[in-house]
This record gives sequence, C-alpha cells and structure tokens, in this order.
Amino acid sequence: MLKTLMVAVAGLGLSAAVSAQELVEGQHYELLANPVDTHVEDGQIEVTEVFWFGCPHCYRLQAPISEWYETLEDDVELVLMPATMGGDWNTHATAFYAAESLGIEDELHADFFNAIHQEGRSLTETDDIAAFFAEYGVSEEEARQALTAFSVRSEVNRANSRMREMRLMGVPALVVDGRYVVTPSTAGSLDNMPQIAQTLVEQVRAERAE
Repeated sequence: MLKTLMVAVAGLGLSAAVSAQELVEGQHYELLANPVDTHVEDGQIEVTEVFWFGCPHCYRLQAPISEWYETLEDDVELVLMPATMGGDWNTHATAFYAAESLGIEDELHADFFNAIHQEGRSLTETDDIAAFFAEYGVSEEEARQALTAFSVRSEVNRANSRMREMRLMGVPALVVDGRYVVTPSTAGSLDNMPQIAQTLVEQVRAERAE
C-alpha cells in the first residue's frame, strides 16, 4: 500500500501541479527497502546531496537548493557526496575530497561548477585541477599530493559504496534520513526537489517526536 505524505504548503511551497496533491511513494520519492547508515549525531536529520560537477542538471539545481539550505533548521545536517560512476565522475569526486582535505572545498564548490559550466573548463586533468586549487591559497604541489592521497582515494571508494547502497543510477539526488530518495524524475522538476525533501524532513521530525 502506497504511503502518502501531505505536502507542506507553508514556507517553501511546491509548484501548483504538485501542491494540489499528496506526495506519493514511488511517484514523488522513492523509499529505500534497506536504509543506508547516516553519519550525523543523534537527533540530527541527514540530507545528502549526491551530485557530479560535470552534470548540467546538478549545476542548474545549485540555485534553488542553495536557497533551501539557508532555511534548514539546526536539527538538519547537510552532507555533500560526489557521485562515482567512473571516468570524469571519479576524477571530480577525487577533486571534491582533495579540496575538502585541504580545507578549501566550501570556498571553491560553486566556483568549480561555474568553471565547468560557464567557462567551459573540463577540469579533468591533475595539472588543471592543481592550478585551479592554487587560486584558493594552496600550492600546486600541495594540491597534487592531496589528489593522489590514500585518504582521498578511500573517501571516493566510500562514496562509491554508499551510492550503490542508495541504488542511485544518476544525479542529482537528495537522500533524506538515509531512506527517502528524491530525484528530478520523481519530483517532477529540479525546482521541486528541495520542496519535496523539506516535506520529508518534516515527516522524519514528526516521526521522531511520536
């Protein structure tokens, strides 16, 4: 029997086509048969954004999703997870975790997207990525070391395992509480993704309060 969640119309509202009906499992979101482990403290609700820097849909999602992130309450923790599907996907995932290890990921995240989608830079070669990182206060040598570090490779491998556990075949995706998966196809549009995810966050919050 399909579970249904009433759409929250206060605050961030869904588009008219969706807000007039209930959220339906299998139609607006998918429920994982085997929830994945979350990596947040007790009492926190994890929202995982799964993306690829080279994905145009992920790029277009950045504006609406960034606006939503600014509204998240203190009991919600955001986790960014680069998708790993081989080739350039893994190269960009490596760049993400290398930047994170260097403490510059937050600063360059949006710029990395912009460099690819606005400036036409592929950023798939080590030298190009190292040069890009050097714009954020690290040396190119430090960047190269991070890009080849065992710890970074381990993070990429963990992301790959987690993506398989989430049964994701593409991006972008939002995974709420390790259980609810929202994609452009289930949400109906990129703009609807954060609104549906917000409703699911509220559902998780309500479940925990019972």
